[in-house]
Amino acid sequence: MCRECKKPYYITTAIAYTSGKPHIGNTYEIVLADSVARYKRAQGYDVFFQTGTDEHGQKIELKAQAEGISPKAYVDKVAGQVKAVWDLMNTSYDKFIRTTDKDHEAQVQKIFKKLYDQGDIYKGYYEGLYCTPCESFFTESQLTDGKCPDCGGPVQPAKEEAYFFKMSKYADRLISYINQHPEFIQPVSRKNEMMNNFLLPGLQDLCVSRTSFTWGVPVDFDPKHVTYVWLDALTNYITGIGYDCGGEGTEQFKKLWPADLHLIGKDIIRFHTIYWPIFLMALDLPLPKQVFGHPWLLRGEGKMSKSKGNVLYADTLVDFFGVDAVRYFVLHEMPFDNDGVISWELMVERLNSDLANVLGNLVNRTISMSNKYFGGVVKNTGVTADVDQDLKDTVLAAVKKADEKMEQLRVADAISEIFNIFRRSNKYIDETMPWALAKDEAQQGRLATVLYNLAEAITIGASLLEPFMPETSEKILSQLNTDRRALDQMDAFGLYPDNGKVVEKPEILFARMDMKEVLDKVEAMFGTEEKEGNASEGKEENAEEKQPEEAVDIEAKEEITYDDFVKLQFQVGEIIACEEVKKSKKLLCSQVKIGSQVRQIVSGIKAYYKPEEMVGKKVMVLVNLAPRKMAGVMSEGMLLCAEDAQGNLALMTPEKPMPSGAGIC
Repeated sequence: MCRECKKPYYITTAIAYTSGKPHIGNTYEIVLADSVARYKRAQGYDVFFQTGTDEHGQKIELKAQAEGISPKAYVDKVAGQVKAVWDLMNTSYDKFIRTTDKDHEAQVQKIFKKLYDQGDIYKGYYEGLYCTPCESFFTESQLTDGKCPDCGGPVQPAKEEAYFFKMSKYADRLISYINQHPEFIQPVSRKNEMMNNFLLPGLQDLCVSRTSFTWGVPVDFDPKHVTYVWLDALTNYITGIGYDCGGEGTEQFKKLWPADLHLIGKDIIRFHTIYWPIFLMALDLPLPKQVFGHPWLLRGEGKMSKSKGNVLYADTLVDFFGVDAVRYFVLHEMPFDNDGVISWELMVERLNSDLANVLGNLVNRTISMSNKYFGGVVKNTGVTADVDQDLKDTVLAAVKKADEKMEQLRVADAISEIFNIFRRSNKYIDETMPWALAKDEAQQGRLATVLYNLAEAITIGASLLEPFMPETSEKILSQLNTDRRALDQMDAFGLYPDNGKVVEKPEILFARMDMKEVLDKVEAMFGTEEKEGNASEGKEENAEEKQPEEAVDIEAKEEITYDDFVKLQFQVGEIIACEEVKKSKKLLCSQVKIGSQVRQIVSGIKAYYKPEEMVGKKVMVLVNLAPRKMAGVMSEGMLLCAEDAQGNLALMTPEKPMPSGAGIC
């Protein structure tokens, strides 16, 4: 298919605010968008992936003054830092737009004038409480504990002449659109938040210009005003692809708009699902097909910010772990609708367990055995066994499931499906025992088929892995001397070339890391607080000595022997999904990942945990409990909880990061 014939797919990130170097939480978004863009390209779409920087506003002006340089010099420096991080993370964007680009600024002025001329913008005065970092006014009732509801920072009384946009004029139309297009705002929780907290209570007119600073796009017919940052910033999604206000627009704009996906952080969902759609309605342009508000990547219990001192940067993590390991971590550890957590300990654990043990060890063993037993030649002799079909079924099912997850933007779940291929392949090695087959001359044909099946499974898994870990995917396929498998060729098992030849010496993809050595190095570089992963957040320098907790005595049960105890199998599980049991007031139904398996477990903990709070938790599971139905739902194990004297329950969780499936003894 020629490129011109492919169906277009336009994806954007929020443009990064140039107040400083982006931290790993900011970087997560560009990596997430890149994985979606790469996957769409693999599906055959003609992808256009835009990102960039938001460079105007009072905060930038003040930072430039503090450094004694012009605002333009300041944003040039920071925009360079942003672009360097995006490039470091191997992101495949097609355009990097800056809101100081002259063509963008010219269109912003034309848009402002058009909206003014048609009566959507009018001049007035604004008096309210202003947050400088967020460039936003708030009323007293909108504050949270007297502070900005968005960033938690201080607000100051402010009054100035300003232009306003008539938001209420389009509110009913937007409400109707959202109701008719349930896919428009995702996840659903974000849609409910926007409808219930902002749209349904009624919209206030929006301030769209300022006079108290000068670093912004001037209103050309009233130059003492500069354009409000959100009207400036949001329009990048159309100016970057050739929109011409009042003109024809470029062929690229006609081809790409409306955007297929705006990928943004949940903290700016309001601007993208209320202000931006209304601006587009006023411009008589179609709305983007979907806005996805992703969760945050947290340190400890809080969002990363320089003021909290809990910031991690991508280049620092890359120096320790490598680009693809960092990409894997931020993509795999972020739940679909809940915040993820990052720490040095968890990074090391994931690298050792998932990347070194599961993936790296599999590739290394397969290539080494192919060289040892057949001089590197991989041949399918057709000598099969029942276990082969289970491997094939698992691989092909994982391909289908990963594709389904990507269609839902459940990227972490898609990666888990891909790693199920690698885990099943490792299990296949244990089941077939190639080293034992090699000792029997009569089993040479069977041994060859086993190694062929492994090469094929790894080829499919590595091909699927490319959007998420592109360098690793390329390295694996290079070692197998094969090309990346196209998605539409992954519905069959057995396309690896017969008599293919692997490299003579496998490359170590991921070397295991010693936890203590890493943490000692972190402490030497950054200090004890960074090593502990929470920086200054949550530390109480003069905290009072904790009072001893109340002890609880419970009735003793019948004594058991050691033989009774060892019959019980306890393992660490990771909750990957959870929902209420509709027929019960007490029960939650969790999907718990235990090693390579997923079990459904019903627990009477609804009074103590919400379903969304459960997702992502590592828990202790009794796995060999006989299945039984509870409220009509099958339960295949038990989550362990502690209970106090009042009957309150708390899930038992590992003290330190442990992999799913780890035994508890």
